[in-house]
Amino acid sequence: MAINILVTEDESIVRKDIERCLDKLGYNVVATADNGEKAIELALKHKPDLALMDIMIKGDMTGIAAAEEIKRNLDIPVVFLTAYADENTLSQAKLAEPHGYILKPFKEVDIQTAVEMALHKHSKEMELKTEADFLRSLAEHKEDAEVIFVKNRSRLMRVKHEDLLFVEALKDYVVVHTREESYTIHSTMKEVERKLSDRRFIRVHRSFIVNLHAIESIKYANIRMECIEKEIPVGGSYKDLLASRINLL
Repeated sequence: MAINILVTEDESIVRKDIERCLDKLGYNVVATADNGEKAIELALKHKPDLALMDIMIKGDMTGIAAAEEIKRNLDIPVVFLTAYADENTLSQAKLAEPHGYILKPFKEVDIQTAVEMALHKHSKEMELKTEADFLRSLAEHKEDAEVIFVKNRSRLMRVKHEDLLFVEALKDYVVVHTREESYTIHSTMKEVERKLSDRRFIRVHRSFIVNLHAIESIKYANIRMECIEKEIPVGGSYKDLLASRINLL
């Protein structure tokens, strides 16, 4: 599916050159404008995937102001076109939080690189926003206290407490082991311990948190869990806590 792009440039020769480049690269120029007011109108009408916006355009509204207004109404990436790379211009442009810049005179590869990077960056931002909103919703509603969600690549995996066997710390990572598979995440044991507030989970070593309900046996200072061959060590400072949490006959 072609990417729809709105182009705002008040120099007709430059605008046509941009259109030609975008068309050659496989993008769809959904509309063009030569001033800020028209750019906003066309953006609201066509809802493009990205806006290429010249900073210095004719009229009362600068490209920076137009970009800010477009972003207020549409969550799309904006890439600025400019022949002015001075510090003052760039400082003003940053206020609109653009996803990239193209300096004039430009080459075809400059446009392609800026557009692809902007689209990629925006896509990642949307993923993070969706994930944050989802996690916030879970925290607010707490509809299922017997479940945690583990991030696996770009997907959130639902893991029931009963299926989580143990958590293991490996340098800068934490591995969540379930009955079916394991997930490696960027976190700390302290943070995981805080999230696993259910009393069935207990820290037995500085590198291990286990599910008490999934312990198969304890021999000397080693725990054997259900479904796996791996033995988990019990740290000296955690032995008394473990002893107090198991029903020993």
